Amino acid sequence: MSLFRDDGIVLRTQKLGEADRIITFLTRGHGRVRAVARGVRRTKSKFGARLEPFSHVDVQFFSRGSELVGRGLPLCTQSETIAPYGGAIVTDYPRYTAGTAMLETAERFTDHEGEPAVQQYLLLVGALRTLSRGEHAPHLILDAFLLRSLAVNGYAPSFDDCAKCGLDGPNRFFSVAAGGVICADCRVPGSVVPSSEAVGLLSALLTGDWGTADACEARHVREGSGLVSAYLHWHLERGLRSLRYVEKN
Repeated sequence: MSLFRDDGIVLRTQKLGEADRIITFLTRGHGRVRAVARGVRRTKSKFGARLEPFSHVDVQFFSRGSELVGRGLPLCTQSETIAPYGGAIVTDYPRYTAGTAMLETAERFTDHEGEPAVQQYLLLVGALRTLSRGEHAPHLILDAFLLRSLAVNGYAPSFDDCAKCGLDGPNRFFSVAAGGVICADCRVPGSVVPSSEAVGLLSALLTGDWGTADACEARHVREGSGLVSAYLHWHLERGLRSLRYVEKN
């Protein structure tokens, strides 16, 4: 029997029995972890109020084995709030839908429970903090998070040099399967020709150039979001259910 302590983001909750829940966390030290929280669905449970999606918490787990993730689910025995991001997110529909897509993305990119995914964890914490503060349009924060999640998981798209031969950019064609922009010689069936403004926007979101991103016209934002969605779908092999509800004005 062992105790483990970590900090993490609550990704999802599921009902279990009459009063319990299974909580899915993305933690700093142990990656994705599912744990049972006893009695959290009771009306007077302050413990349960801390374990809602978007919450950043310091959490203690009890495991019956020597490893946190084993044959059975560990118990979540204690939690303290680090940052209640959900308070500012769930009351605003554009923020809520963007945030929900972030949580689903983080869960999809952490397939194996118990394996550390520190970069993905830090990306999610930073994105939820920015989203809760309303520093930029929610759909832009989401697209930036999606692009950076792809990058830290080894799928960084190219928005300048040719993704196939490395020819210096700018290059006008874009192929999801090829890994981003490609030159005329490397053009493959299914390539599209996005506007230079949409490609520039995606490059800005990936690198954190918020001045360029915030100034982009709505039509180019929508075009860029379509490219991000298609690229993410290709690498995850199926789309995000929550992405269809995101507002992209």
